[in-house]
Amino acid sequence: MMGIKTKKKFGQHFLKNEAILEKIIYSHSDRKNVLEIGPGRGALTKYLLPNVKNLLLVEVDNECVKYLNDNYKGLNLLSGDILKINLEKLFENNFSIISNLPYNISSQVFFKILDNKDKITEFTFLIQKEVAQRICSGYGNKTYGILSVLIQTFYETEYIFDVAPNEFEPPPKVDSALIRGVRNSTKDIGVPFVYFKNVVKQAFQNRRKTLRNSLKHLNLPISIKSHEIFSKRAEQLDINDFIWLVNGIKRNKLCNFH
Repeated sequence: MMGIKTKKKFGQHFLKNEAILEKIIYSHSDRKNVLEIGPGRGALTKYLLPNVKNLLLVEVDNECVKYLNDNYKGLNLLSGDILKINLEKLFENNFSIISNLPYNISSQVFFKILDNKDKITEFTFLIQKEVAQRICSGYGNKTYGILSVLIQTFYETEYIFDVAPNEFEPPPKVDSALIRGVRNSTKDIGVPFVYFKNVVKQAFQNRRKTLRNSLKHLNLPISIKSHEIFSKRAEQLDINDFIWLVNGIKRNKLCNFH
């Protein structure tokens, strides 16, 4: 196992603490259809195999693919880049995701989850602590931002625990944290997701400004801009406020968001 060298280009930091690995598995509730991203040497995989009905692994590192196939029999293992794979076609039914997620692709993976939110029931990720705090942050906090709003619109998030750098091989330069998201009951927010995403992004682009100024370029009519919500900054709006805001903009102004 130790013969496999970690590769910086894949953002590999292998978790070596068995107690933490078991806690990660315990934190993940959906055991039916599970996708593990970047299994590496199989640290999580060995705990998932006896506990998951239908487990699929996606690994980009060919050396790790060979190691996994040599050491674990009967794996359903797909060699490839998760960012280039169509998640919708991986399982016939709904599924969940678990991973010690490479820091360098975490945000992109979250956007893929949002694009497939009607099939993904749950995610449990060990990620960079700063990103974990951002995703789980509530409104009114400095860490509250675009990912906070987009993910919390469709998932109930939970910040579970921190993991120190020395628990990994090699140790990363930052702390990590385990978070979990469970799909909520929100289906229709009144506008297409791409429209919602773009308004949220624009609202946070100048987060120190009020919405009246940060969304000034949309040339919204006075009828909507006069509402008190436009006197607030983006970080002061909760999820329902954002849904109201985006629907109001959609009704009053046909913005060309694609």
